[in-house]
Amino acid sequence: MRGMRVTFLGFPYARHDVRTRFPGLVAATGWRAGGEDVALLCVHHCFEGARVGPQNFTFRGARDVIRGGDVPAGLAAVLTGHVHRHQVLELDLTGRRLRAPVLYPGSTERTAFAEMNEEKGYLVLEFVADGAWPGGRLERWHLRRLPTRPMAVVDLEAEGTSGAVLARRVDAALEEALPASVLRFRVRGRVADEARGVFSARRLRSVAPPDMNVEVVFADERRAPRRAS
Repeated sequence: MRGMRVTFLGFPYARHDVRTRFPGLVAATGWRAGGEDVALLCVHHCFEGARVGPQNFTFRGARDVIRGGDVPAGLAAVLTGHVHRHQVLELDLTGRRLRAPVLYPGSTERTAFAEMNEEKGYLVLEFVADGAWPGGRLERWHLRRLPTRPMAVVDLEAEGTSGAVLARRVDAALEEALPASVLRFRVRGRVADEARGVFSARRLRSVAPPDMNVEVVFADERRAPRRAS
């Protein structure tokens, strides 16, 4: 491309012990460092140091996490998915520089409430062929931000509250929510038997706008969230 030779190498998601298998999977692509101006590894895996969630959980030594030290020389960058937060890894867990940066563009849309405050978009990358850097060098990157669906959490107190009152509160929240929202009702306290129908998927679909996703979480009960997309 424009006089520059670019090599893309990669492999499908490896479900079993990618931590041990990663060097062999890279070798199985048939790639050998050298001979191209820019080389890019494309995968869909977690690497040590990647972070997710509001508590900044950090991936470390699990069997589905690739060691930073196993990133091979001769690459301009590793392009990866799986983690939905945009981030760029340049150091391993000991603070040593990776042989190539690992770039997560992240998801283009918020898919869970753990991502509620994360910016979403896609990456524009600029590479240069540099004889001192076999496989090329990442010159700069830029996140192009995309609009995302609004997400909101509505707390409802169910203890001692009638079904009629809960229904009015649910309907009011749905009416006030922004268009195309992803809305979570977090219900606290015991829900009376006569009020449980307020949170049924059928009722929520009948009252929520068609472009809205609704989820119900019963905070004080051992039951799975209900969703009405």
